[in-house]
Amino acid sequence: MPHKIRVMVVDDSAVVRGLFTRALSEDPMIEVVASAGNGEMALTQLKNTRVDVVLLDVEMPVMDGITALPEILRLSPHTRVIMASTLTSRNAEISVRAMEMGASDYVAKPSTRDAGEVSVFYETLIQKIKALAPHITPAPRGEGSSPAVPARSQAAALSAAVTSPLASPIPQPATPVRQLSYPNPAQALAIASSTGGPQALLTVFREFKGTALRTPIFITQHMPANFTAILADHITKASGMDCHEAQHDEAVVPGKIYLAPGDYHMTVKREGSQIKLQLDQNPPENFCRPSADPMLRSLARAYGEKIIVAVLTGLGADGARGASEIVASGGSVIAQDEATSVVYGMPKAVADAKLTSAIFPLNRIAPYLLKAVT
Repeated sequence: MPHKIRVMVVDDSAVVRGLFTRALSEDPMIEVVASAGNGEMALTQLKNTRVDVVLLDVEMPVMDGITALPEILRLSPHTRVIMASTLTSRNAEISVRAMEMGASDYVAKPSTRDAGEVSVFYETLIQKIKALAPHITPAPRGEGSSPAVPARSQAAALSAAVTSPLASPIPQPATPVRQLSYPNPAQALAIASSTGGPQALLTVFREFKGTALRTPIFITQHMPANFTAILADHITKASGMDCHEAQHDEAVVPGKIYLAPGDYHMTVKREGSQIKLQLDQNPPENFCRPSADPMLRSLARAYGEKIIVAVLTGLGADGARGASEIVASGGSVIAQDEATSVVYGMPKAVADAKLTSAIFPLNRIAPYLLKAVT
């Protein structure tokens, strides 16, 4: 039997620490082994306590979360950190910056005392902790990142996301996937990512800086609405390209990066020689909205063999069914490898379905994509 996941709760509120500790301790796979009221206290305890996952508040006296984060990672490199904050624009900015610095994930504290919302929050938190713990291997299924699902159904979905197998197999290509193929030339790039995605995206797009790329790029990253606009700003700074949240009916322009807004699926449609973005709030797919699958299905129809897709780190299997349609249309799919993925769920799903032309460590993904389009 695997040992319990050892968690440290760091929050300046004793009440919040108590609530988190009680809720997490109800799960038989989790043990709260330490709690601290600020980052300095957390570092002191971490010197003498082995911890798998730290739940780290953003705003605290003495030493806040963003200051403590690099020290935690230096002191205990194997430990995964989840940032916790109230869902404000300022805290969203700090959380995205923390993920750029090495935090693995984030959670938004519930803004009300509504029992349903609080229940969904704890379900989400527990599943994130299980996904990040190195000795826990969830079954490949979607993660409940969308606030659009009603409380009870989302809680059930979150549980199913980790405990259930896929309802039906992902279609495999009728012919072998081309090995290290470079469409000549690729007319579009697409990226799907989730847990660990923000830091992976920024790593990839730093390599794009200084390249005169004339290819549109489409991204679905599982994030709530407040976060996607901020992530787009970070990608703009990292890449030197214009990245922004997609707008409904916006015409696609070469050299732009389009990010699916939180709580909206992003797709494209071809109108003659022009391609336009479409946003909708259709039901979540893989328990997610935005979901990568609808984006990839629409891109397969719009670009056919002239598209390359990269599936990066993330819990679940979102993107695998869409990737199947990309391959069927003649396009190419690559995936991030297990060693460099924060959670090897989404890339594993496309690899297991034999949809990938190549599987790369994170630092080789940008060079491959740039070569494919140039």
